[in-house]
Amino acid sequence: MTARSALHRYMLVSFLTWLPVGLTMAAMVLLMTGRGLSLAQIGLVVTVFSLVTVGLELPTGGLADVVGRRVVLAASAVFTVAGLALMSVSTTFWMFLVSGVLKGVARALSSGPAASWYVDTLHGLRGRDADLKPGLARGGAMESVALCLGVLVGGGLPLLVPPGLMFPLAAPPLVGALAAVLLLVVVLLALPEPPHPRRSPASVLREVPATVAASVRLAAGDGVLRRLMLAAVSSGVVLTAIELLTPGRLAELAGTAERGSLAYAVVAALGFAGSAVGSALAPRAARLAGGSARGAIAGAVLSALSVGSLAATAGLDGAAGLLSAALAYVVLFLGISVTGLLCLEMTHNAVSAAERTTVTSSSSLSLQAGGTLANLALGALATQAGIAAAWGIAAVVALSSALLFVRMPLAGRAVVPEESGRPV
Repeated sequence: MTARSALHRYMLVSFLTWLPVGLTMAAMVLLMTGRGLSLAQIGLVVTVFSLVTVGLELPTGGLADVVGRRVVLAASAVFTVAGLALMSVSTTFWMFLVSGVLKGVARALSSGPAASWYVDTLHGLRGRDADLKPGLARGGAMESVALCLGVLVGGGLPLLVPPGLMFPLAAPPLVGALAAVLLLVVVLLALPEPPHPRRSPASVLREVPATVAASVRLAAGDGVLRRLMLAAVSSGVVLTAIELLTPGRLAELAGTAERGSLAYAVVAALGFAGSAVGSALAPRAARLAGGSARGAIAGAVLSALSVGSLAATAGLDGAAGLLSAALAYVVLFLGISVTGLLCLEMTHNAVSAAERTTVTSSSSLSLQAGGTLANLALGALATQAGIAAAWGIAAVVALSSALLFVRMPLAGRAVVPEESGRPV
């Protein structure tokens, strides 16, 4: 396999991993509402999904580091197929709840293995000094493209279902399940891994907790990784502040909930496009800024300015308010993707293959922890003091996160392939 071939496979898997998510994004809540679920029940389904994802982040990362990336990615695809297929035929709260559990398992399993497979493969082909930024950037861009296309297609798909064929809002998750089947085929056929020693179930049960524990100690004790985990917490705060408060703001500006929903779907698609552009531009940003840490600072400052502009324009009404909100939303996702991609590169450079996926799962868990903090604090603040105050706090958090990259210690440990415990 060549580096070019590995990149193309990584990009395809990245696209197919996130396409089902994008396809179901616009229709999910409406589907549950149409099947008779109350808002409280919908909230519980989403909460269970989040709890399952968070609870399994580190164990599934450790599993990928022990048994291999391809096995875990294939399992993720299987759970995605099951979860979305069940979602498409669900008619009761309990069916949607089980679907949420299956999708949560799938999300946790998919967190990190594809990028880890690409980094391991590139290191095996070009050595530990290989430049990871261009490949990771293209993979990140494909994830955003998949979300952008998916949310647009999934939003319009119910309108194309012939009358009487099926419940129209069930079409997006069904198509998402088919996309996940394609992902399973691609993973099994296109992601070769070095042979692993045969492990008994008992040895896997011993090795996974040990890998998780070692990776958590590494993330907490390494200066570079500790800063990167804090940066992920900051990103979680900012992203959740935007996703939590933007739909209501757009509904207010558009005049009705229905128009606000349409406006948010369009703005979300534009945001994913901005994220794709940010991922693609991250290597150039690092080059122009003089390094990955400085490039991450530029992305964090751009994100802070974008959220700050949302706070500053919160008093605008009508078309001017819609345009300013949409523009800030797009620029925010561009900036946060630049920072996120460069943080991912620095994370991979700071670890070996033996704990690569577990540490990246720790980063994902940190991001979700920041999101939980924002849900609890900024939602209450917006209720009491208005969304401008909540967005102002998020802007301060984003700007403060830039300090984490100032005088960043050199990322990258001198690790030879034999030290990883696995051939790369």
